[in-house]
Amino acid sequence: MKMVSKRMKEAHDAYDKSKVLPLQEAIALAQKLSTEKCSPAVDIVMSLGLPKGESVRGALSPEDGIGKSKRVAVLAQGDQVAKATDAGADIVGSDDLIEMIQKGDMNFDVLIATPDMMPKVGKVGRILGPKGLMPNLKLGTVTTDVAQAVKNAKSGQIFFRSDNAGSLHARLGPVAFKPEQLINTVQTLVAELKRLKPARAKGQYIRSCFVSTTMGPGIRVDIHTLD
Repeated sequence: MKMVSKRMKEAHDAYDKSKVLPLQEAIALAQKLSTEKCSPAVDIVMSLGLPKGESVRGALSPEDGIGKSKRVAVLAQGDQVAKATDAGADIVGSDDLIEMIQKGDMNFDVLIATPDMMPKVGKVGRILGPKGLMPNLKLGTVTTDVAQAVKNAKSGQIFFRSDNAGSLHARLGPVAFKPEQLINTVQTLVAELKRLKPARAKGQYIRSCFVSTTMGPGIRVDIHTLD
């Protein structure tokens, strides 16, 4: 039997779960109900109406970041090494970085690669894939502009991808952010999701939305207030 702490129970019992709130009220309530002692984040979960076999995947750089520092590794060679280093990459390498990954030494949150390094990346794809670290052209993590990619990642990018059921989860930022900052990130995310909407997707695209803190209750959001 799963044990629920007193703090979590009080948070879950503190509001009417049948209510559907406007985005601004939902975020304010999520922040108010946050009882975590660590550094909690505000998360969003959306259910998308996607055709079978379709998914939505992308990345965006919120104006205020996501309140979390990320370690960035870059697979590059030649003059790209200096560009990545100057941009603030934490780890830069080629064959030596591939060897580190093969040994399970992956002390980074984002991996960026130049196109010419992708054949080498293929050797460790089975290691990177399950961890969500595989460089991807659509996410901007396979690029010749490594300096900009590093800056984007370090500033706090949101990487998102819908699962097989059409659900999408993303971190919006820390509870300490102002509600306006979190709302702005939601609106930026929604705009990007609509831009990436598959042509075969018909009917209601965003079907439901919930916001919560890391260990807090999910609060249902009125989808008509997301824009």
